[in-house]
Amino acid sequence: MVIGERIRRRRTELHMSLREVAEKAGVTASFLSQIERELADPSIKSLRRIAEALEVPVFYFLSDEQEHRPVVRRHERKKLTLPRSQVTYELLTPDLNRKMEMFIGRIHPSQGNIAHPMSHSTEECLLVLEGRLRVELADSAYELEPGDSIYFDGSQLQSICALGDEEAVFISAITPAVF
Repeated sequence: MVIGERIRRRRTELHMSLREVAEKAGVTASFLSQIERELADPSIKSLRRIAEALEVPVFYFLSDEQEHRPVVRRHERKKLTLPRSQVTYELLTPDLNRKMEMFIGRIHPSQGNIAHPMSHSTEECLLVLEGRLRVELADSAYELEPGDSIYFDGSQLQSICALGDEEAVFISAITPAVF
């Protein structure tokens, strides 16, 4: 199933009109209709807003309809690279219909701030595996080294960036799911 079909299926499951979803997502009804008919491709930003309007993570539209298995093999992880930041995320959870998601993030110091403001409340825990991270919350900034972790309310997140000159690798658990 392709992205447009999944959007239409989810919209009809929620008994929402094109206009209702478009208004909540900040896109036009005609653009949403084109996406559903596979005549247009949404940007990651638009897809994220559509996902929020339809109350699902972004990966809901991108995943394969495979049997739901509890184990995710290293070579089977779904990967997402955000275009502007070139940050790579590898999904660690087996499917996308969960209340929590876990992923491995990889960032280089040259990529700057990778934090994305959330329009809904989240809770997140990061564990640094390699390199160093600076995490800035509304009230303080923290420098983390391998083995350090931080737990925070997503609405307080201001920035996340790698420190030094090597790639930083971290595991993140977020609830509710955001991708």
